[in-house]
This record gives sequence, C-alpha cells and structure tokens, in this order.
Amino acid sequence: MNIQLDVALGHLTSRRRQTLVSLSGVILGVAFFLAVSALMRGSEKDFLKRMVDNSPHITVSDEFRKAQAQPAALAWPDGAVRVSNVKPPNETRGIRGYRQVVEFIESHEGVRAAPVLQGTAVLTFAGKQQGVTLSGVIPAKMRQVTTIDEKFVNGDLEALNATPNGIVIGKGLADKFSLRMGNTLNVLAPSGQSRTMKIVGIFRTGNASYDEGQTFMTLKRAQGLLDKPNRVNRIIVQLNEPYDASALAPRIEQRFAYKSVSWIEASEDILSLLMVRNIIMYSVVSAILVVASFGIYNTISTIVMEKTKDIAILKSMGFHARDIRLIFLFEGLIVGAIGSVLGLIMGLGLMMFLSQVEIKAPGMTELVHLPVWWGPEQFVLAAVFAMSSCVAAAYLPARKAGRVHPVDILRGAT
Repeated sequence: MNIQLDVALGHLTSRRRQTLVSLSGVILGVAFFLAVSALMRGSEKDFLKRMVDNSPHITVSDEFRKAQAQPAALAWPDGAVRVSNVKPPNETRGIRGYRQVVEFIESHEGVRAAPVLQGTAVLTFAGKQQGVTLSGVIPAKMRQVTTIDEKFVNGDLEALNATPNGIVIGKGLADKFSLRMGNTLNVLAPSGQSRTMKIVGIFRTGNASYDEGQTFMTLKRAQGLLDKPNRVNRIIVQLNEPYDASALAPRIEQRFAYKSVSWIEASEDILSLLMVRNIIMYSVVSAILVVASFGIYNTISTIVMEKTKDIAILKSMGFHARDIRLIFLFEGLIVGAIGSVLGLIMGLGLMMFLSQVEIKAPGMTELVHLPVWWGPEQFVLAAVFAMSSCVAAAYLPARKAGRVHPVDILRGAT
C-alpha cells in the first residue's frame, strides 16, 4: 500500500501545473457548493420559520370536513323516499365544549392551545368607517401560540385584561384613522350590538393587510359583542416540534370531529415548490464538481499515457492489475481529499462573508442580512460528493492502466 501511495504522489508532483489546475477546480467546486447550498437552504429555513411562526401549526375550526348526514338518511339508509329542500334550523355556530378540546390538546407534551372567537365588525371614528376582523382572545393563552407580543410598537396584549373595554389595533389602521393610544372608537358587530372601545395597544407586523384589518379584544367581550356566549370558532395550536403537527391534527379531528388543519396540509403547494427548488439547486451546484472532475480525468489520463512503459515495468516486476489501478485511484483520492479540505475552508469563508452582507429591498425600511444556513450536513455532503466525483473521474484511467500488457509494451520499446 505504501509503494502505491508513493508512486501516486510521485506522479502528481511530477506534473505540478496540471495537478494544481485540477486541485483548484475541486476547491472552487466545493466552496461554491457550500456557499450556494447555504444561501438556498438558509432562505428556505427563513421562509419556513416566518410562515410557521406567524401562523398556527394547527387550526381547529367550527367546521366539519364532511357534511353531517341527515337523521332520515341515518335511520333509513336504503329508503326510497328522499326529503329535499329542508331548511336546517338556525343555531349558534362555534366549537361546543371548547374548554374540553383545549384541555385535550394541551395534554400532549410540548403543545399549547388558545381559543379564539373570530368575526367581522365595523370600526367608526370621526366619521370614518373600516371593516375589520375582530378576534376575541385570552391574552395569556394567545401569547403562548403567536409572536404578536414581539410586534407591538405601543402597549401589549396583556393590557386587555386591565381594560375591559380595551382593543388592540394594527399600526396601518392607526395611521389610516390618525389614532393614538388612549383614543376611543366605536365597534359595530353584525348582531347589531355596538360598543365604545379604548385603544390599549398598537402592533406592526409588516403585513399591510393584516395591520389594517386585524383587531384584538378579550374573549368575553367578543362573545358578548358577537352574540355568541360561551363559544369560540377557532382553536390555535402551537407545537415545540412543528413537523409533529401532521400527526396530531388527525387525532384531534378524530376525537372531536371538528376540522383540524395542520400547517403542512395547508401549505402542501409551497412545500412541494421548495422541494423542487432544492432539487434544482443541488443539481446546479453538483454540476460544478462534475466539471471539476473532468480536470482530474484529464490529468490522470495524461499520466497513464506518459507512464505506459513504467506501468509495463511495474507489471513485469510482479505488480497485479489491481495494484496499478490502486495507484491511479490514490491520485484521485489525494486530489479529492486535499481539494475537499481546502474547499471547505474557502466555503466557510464565503459563508461568513455572505452572512455579513446587508441588503435593502425596494419599498423596505429596514436592512436585512442574507439568510445563511450553517447545518453540518451540507459540509459532509460537499466533501462526500467531491470525493466521489474525484474517484469516479480517476476510475476510467485507472482501469485502462490496469489493462496494459507488459509484453506488448516492452517488445515495442525494443
């Protein structure tokens, strides 16, 4: 083994220029593989984090995935008579026994739930009117399942408990109506009830439609205003492990029949798009290493052509074909190993540089950093792929070298 390694090193050092060119290709290939994959995976992680953090992991609503069967159909499933045009009785919509549902959800480890009563209302201030989404919440519960507390520019959600007639609005709505903390406005619900509410908090998420159209008040006040006593129509669920949502949502729906939708189910099209994007990204960055491997193939092929007589002499001295192949495979491994190590170092430097880059998108008021992912898997993947491509590039010349017939070569030399 030592002899083969010494011969391989001798071949590479005898053609330093070609070896350096091949080595440079591998170094650049690994470095750009890391930089591009870190940016692409970083943007994916950042996008998913924003999507997951700003929306519930599971939403339980007062709807059913399938319409409930009529009593007559249950009693006589094979009956020949069908009753049509039957108007269902009016009933107060909402999740019945929502406290039991919340208790069941929170019995799972690492799971938090918050009941919400959501409806529409019209805000009136100084002759101006604005239709908004009104959410009745329990502040302590809501703070556990959303990041809304981080978005406040004035006040906080907890202020709703201290002010029974308090309301929290978005900064977009506040700017549109010239509202400030402590101002009062009138809230008119579809039930016909009207209340005068005091602004105790203003938030800004950066989503214009949300900041102009979303408001919060206490759950008790919303139930009275929307005429839905002791009811909620949403239960927002947040998990420590977001990907566990796809397993928990069916259990909740099976237990209580109310429609439970995980963020994965609601975002299947986005997740499939991200998967396709990752495939394209890895195909492009892998092509860089494949191109670099052609330099190794060219170098080793040239060495095989120049060293044909040396190979014949080695075979006549007792070297087997596998020993000859091993020499040239070692050459590919050496270039791959050194190129991978130096490429990883260079790639790490590129990643550190990219993480410091600040950009300001058109229309944005704040600078943002490029999202860079530092996962160790991509370092391992870059090194493994580089080594694999180098060995694959060295295999064909190595196989050709192993097939050299020493008798023919030495006879021709004489």
